[in-house]
Amino acid sequence: MSLKSKSNFITILIHVLSWVVLVALFLYQPLSWNMEVPYQFWIKQALILSMLIVAYYINAEILVPRYLLKNHTGIYFLFVLALVAVMLSLSTFADSWLNMDQLMEAAFHKHGPPRPRGKKHHLDVTMIAIVALVLGISTSITAIQKWQGDIRLREALEQDKISSELSFLKAQINPHFFFNTLNNIYALTLVNADTSRKALHQLSRMMRYVLYDTQHGTARLSQEVAFIKDYINLMELRLTDKVTVKFELPATVNDMAVAPMIFLPFVENAFKHGISATLPSSILISIEQHAEKLELKVENGIFKDQNTNLEENKGIGLTNTIRRLDLLYPGKYNLRINEDAAANTYSVHLTLSLS
Repeated sequence: MSLKSKSNFITILIHVLSWVVLVALFLYQPLSWNMEVPYQFWIKQALILSMLIVAYYINAEILVPRYLLKNHTGIYFLFVLALVAVMLSLSTFADSWLNMDQLMEAAFHKHGPPRPRGKKHHLDVTMIAIVALVLGISTSITAIQKWQGDIRLREALEQDKISSELSFLKAQINPHFFFNTLNNIYALTLVNADTSRKALHQLSRMMRYVLYDTQHGTARLSQEVAFIKDYINLMELRLTDKVTVKFELPATVNDMAVAPMIFLPFVENAFKHGISATLPSSILISIEQHAEKLELKVENGIFKDQNTNLEENKGIGLTNTIRRLDLLYPGKYNLRINEDAAANTYSVHLTLSLS
């Protein structure tokens, strides 16, 4: 059963139960008198019940949506007072038409002591209380349904907004990644053609993952780890002996769904700013898994290239990844980024709950 169908079923159930309770109340008092009442009394009860049903749905379908929920409170209460007045008038007319006063006096006289004086006034007060109760229930249920409908609508709009934003962020990350990687391969073609061909083969495998294996918005953790491994191997093709790259993986990977390319910008950033062509440098990348908790640690030195192009300086990948974490894992991740200028080190520690 869909959420909408379930909501409609609950609404119908509430209406049915409300009217069953009201009918039971209408029947309970006369039956508790332990006397035979004239059939005209039941006709009047049926008329009053019909009027209450009409008043309920006039209020629920017309007055509350058009006036109360649109902040026309004064007009709403004027219509409610008019509705109460009409129902009291119809009740009085039904008494006169069915000659209820004389019939009920005779019934009470026949089966017991005379009716107390002032009973008619008491019945009017009771009628007002019943009408007010029914209209109050009608207003409450309608307002609650409107409130729940607004919540569902806001949730749907927010989900659509998040989906659109995630698609936009992913569309930005992918070209950003390929842009940087192609730049690296271009540099390799100037040095070693065989190595550049190997790099292109690895890149094609990575592109297949990005373009085809992540279409549903998630990937298996093992796929994401393999992707990071391919990326590191690709980057290592252009590194000198002065650079040390250490990549630590869990002995066994418990496959779980994870957002694709969620680790890439952190790893990419390490290769972008953490290596030097002339000075000794090292990069440590560690992925650990503890049940449903995933940890990524990246540590590197800082060797900022003064000739870094404008596209890289924008930091699109890293910024968008943090935004994706906010959207996909709200309250389920912890990201610590520490840049120590004195020690010339940069570290990232991401803890992600996949539960």
